[in-house]
Amino acid sequence: MLTIAEDLHERGIALRILMGTLACNYSPKGEGKFFFTMMVAFAELERDVIVERTRAGLDAAKAQGRTGGRPGVITEDVLTVAEARKAKGESITVIAKALGVSRATLYRHIG
Repeated sequence: MLTIAEDLHERGIALRILMGTLACNYSPKGEGKFFFTMMVAFAELERDVIVERTRAGLDAAKAQGRTGGRPGVITEDVLTVAEARKAKGESITVIAKALGVSRATLYRHIG
């Protein structure tokens, strides 16, 4: 981040911190560089903490048998019916419409 800020400054592009206690124009010298470096370090630390907490939460949920994401719409019963209808020669489009699922979902499960 510091490299980007210095590159922008060298090209004549001003970097201004708009909000927060350090709201000011960035200067690649002295206090400006110090404060910007500290803010970048704190932002990176906060991001690392968020990632670590998220991973810990997902691992804890997995250990309890929970998984994230949307529940699937294809159950074993629906899959059995779809495969039987396909074996009889029905098109994926007709089967999908009859079962209330998308064609893409059926293709993903029965090809």
